[in-house]
Amino acid sequence: MNIPTRELLFGDLWDYAPAPEARDHVRFEKRYGHFIDGRFVDAESWFEVIDPSNEEVLCEVGEASAKTVDKAVAAARKAQSGVWGKMPGRERAKYLYRIARIIQEKARELAILESMNGGKPIRESKSVDVPLAAAHFFYYAGWADKLRYAFAGADPRPIGVAGQIIPWNFPLLMAAWKIAPALAAGNTVVLKPAETTPLTAMKLAEIFMEAELPAGVVNLVNGFGKTGAAIVEHPDVDKIAFTGSTDVGKIIQRTLAGTRKRLTLELGGKGANIIFADAAIDQAVEGIVDGIYFNQGHVCCAGSRLLVEECVEDEVVEKLHHRIQTLRVGDPLDKNTDIGAINSRAQLEKIQELVDSGVEEGATIHQSKCALPDKGFFFRPTFFTGVSQTHRVAREEIFGPVLSVLTFRTPEEAIEKANNTAYGLSAGVWTDKGSKLFQVAGALRAGVIWGNSFNKFDPGSPFGGYKESGFGREGGWHGLLPYLEVR
Repeated sequence: MNIPTRELLFGDLWDYAPAPEARDHVRFEKRYGHFIDGRFVDAESWFEVIDPSNEEVLCEVGEASAKTVDKAVAAARKAQSGVWGKMPGRERAKYLYRIARIIQEKARELAILESMNGGKPIRESKSVDVPLAAAHFFYYAGWADKLRYAFAGADPRPIGVAGQIIPWNFPLLMAAWKIAPALAAGNTVVLKPAETTPLTAMKLAEIFMEAELPAGVVNLVNGFGKTGAAIVEHPDVDKIAFTGSTDVGKIIQRTLAGTRKRLTLELGGKGANIIFADAAIDQAVEGIVDGIYFNQGHVCCAGSRLLVEECVEDEVVEKLHHRIQTLRVGDPLDKNTDIGAINSRAQLEKIQELVDSGVEEGATIHQSKCALPDKGFFFRPTFFTGVSQTHRVAREEIFGPVLSVLTFRTPEEAIEKANNTAYGLSAGVWTDKGSKLFQVAGALRAGVIWGNSFNKFDPGSPFGGYKESGFGREGGWHGLLPYLEVR
């Protein structure tokens, strides 16, 4: 009997017939302006939005000026003081439930648009992004009439108008993540989607119209950094919620210093995924893959630093090397695809520059041998061994499918190395000893810590960071607090 070799089992010899998701039923406009006061409005100038998997233009989107932002804020203020802020919580909940149900009804269309515009595999859009977006609206609908119970003995009231700026890695989910708690608390919203991924936000605006959400409760303005700055600096905005890079977060914090505005920041990360020798290694390897290669590594809480106990390093590295050979890179709309397109050319160039630095600094590079599509922005799943704490790939957020492998000998050394970063957003601990897991987790300076798992999310669980990963929490009842005056 011929026993298959490891190369045959784990190599790139398997061929999968293409399994593309049909998209002929998906409809979107060729030009989107902004969504203000319950309707779509034209823009003064336009820019192109592309599909990162083939570099084809999807549509044109308007760029909001400070004047347009002012109109959006005025609409939000009028709706908050006139309708939404006065509405009983049980009535607000009805709108949130309605929005959640419509998201579920349009789940397939939203998933396809998310993959077309963002480059993520369709199986992730279908199984993670869209269901979680609906779940956040369902979850906060449940809180809308229970705010007094969330903060016993207090009189929680909405703060007013919330300005929100979201990134391009989870466009629909980040919009739901921010809009749902704000609305449940009685606030109104002016939100700016990322310039590269506005499509599902525009579809969400259509959902708001279908749900008959009162005009002005949610306003969406498209644009680049100047548009975001206009929201941050607007004198009639009461609270800013920003998810994005640490550098931009620092600019926003300096801008708001000395003002009355509330601020929450969810910024970058360089999460440590800690593997002890007593862990279930095969399970841990799957957790490593999920921790760094999910969504092409475009995840702020990605486990981009692997800390593995020295005595099992060879075993983990060997299994990981063979595992990445099985990852399929290609068309995001193909159901077989594991790793889709990098979001933009600029991000691809940043990833390549940091990977080049890892090679120049002496680390050993391991990459998948898969062929990449001729068009679009793609990068092979990659990891480095022989990495030290001083290497750029171990210090800087790459935001791509690139992992740095370091070793440790004792739990104390693992904790020290894990905390030796400017960031503090996430971490993972893999061991079959419960006491060790809780001891290590309790010593890590990270906002979210997974035990024998990674990248698991739930709307009832708070999310946020320490240090240069930001402050404030989103999700759970903790996510209501930034949008309330608790008296």
